[in-house]
Amino acid sequence: MSTPVPAQRLHALNSGSAAATHLAECLAVDFTALLQVVAPALEPESLQCMRDASGKGITQRMALAARLLHEAGQGEPARWQAHASDTVRGWACYLIGGDADATLPAKLQAMRPLADDPHFGVREWAWLALRADIVAAPLQALEYLQPWTQEGSPYLRRFACEALRPRGVWATHVALFKRQPELAEAMLEALADDPERYVQDSVGNWLNDAGKTQPQWLRALCARWQQQHPGDANAYIRKRAMRSLR
Repeated sequence: MSTPVPAQRLHALNSGSAAATHLAECLAVDFTALLQVVAPALEPESLQCMRDASGKGITQRMALAARLLHEAGQGEPARWQAHASDTVRGWACYLIGGDADATLPAKLQAMRPLADDPHFGVREWAWLALRADIVAAPLQALEYLQPWTQEGSPYLRRFACEALRPRGVWATHVALFKRQPELAEAMLEALADDPERYVQDSVGNWLNDAGKTQPQWLRALCARWQQQHPGDANAYIRKRAMRSLR
């Protein structure tokens, strides 16, 4: 059981004056209270809608907050994406992801600064907010994200991998990559020797996801990588990738 967030700290989170420092703080934020502070023009009905959703999962509430801001005419992501609160910046992610008129390439371009955000939570919301688009068109998403594997920022390189994970956390599965993980081998190869542990963890987790449905493919890939990528980075990735195999 996580330690309760102290009242003074919780007030700072709910007033939007501070960013969460760990997952328990992210989960403790009162979305209704935060909306009241950062968007005081919202109608009482909108706040009640958020209050009624308090028992729902956090990804559902993130999407709802973005929808309520959009419906209130406050849906421009730029208005929120530099806010002090990581939760509010996460709402900006969902405003981008929820734009029904934008193409996936346009959404990815708009999401870049949030995918490269210094806060760990915002970087998660960035890919989660685009997950529905990615699930709907995984090969197109793979094509668009392949160049991100060459970015100088490890956050953007990690985004390319994490957004395409076959299973992922709090996310709809990508059925195609569960069945045919080999389709993403070019992306994985590009990150096979990445020097950043943050990226290595994502690649290892991607492969671990795939190994749950295609264990033979994973074993073959790791055997090949052991010969082709003898460095410490890939050794770490392989160990993480094969942790669920029996």
